[in-house]
Amino acid sequence: MAWFYLILAGLCEIGWVLGLKISQGSNTRLLGVVMAVVFIGVSGILLWLAQREIPIGTSYAVWTGIGAAGAFAVGVLFFGDSTSLGRYLGVLLIILGVITLKLSH
Repeated sequence: MAWFYLILAGLCEIGWVLGLKISQGSNTRLLGVVMAVVFIGVSGILLWLAQREIPIGTSYAVWTGIGAAGAFAVGVLFFGDSTSLGRYLGVLLIILGVITLKLSH
């Protein structure tokens, strides 16, 4: 169950970053801030639950890795963020690191 909590926490990590991006628009500022606060709160609680069974270093690295890779994907798919081979390779390394941590646990 701890890994389930950790994956959900990582997905919520994407939500708060998205909320910060949405808050940059003057018409969506309040919505974005509320979204960011809710998602970071839920993400933190889920991370706390996961850390009952998963070591702190592993859980934190997986949590931030999911958030970083997910935020990259959201930025590219929905906000037109720039892409390059180097950026894709960087995200691939993050994902491979997360997989390695999971397999090593």
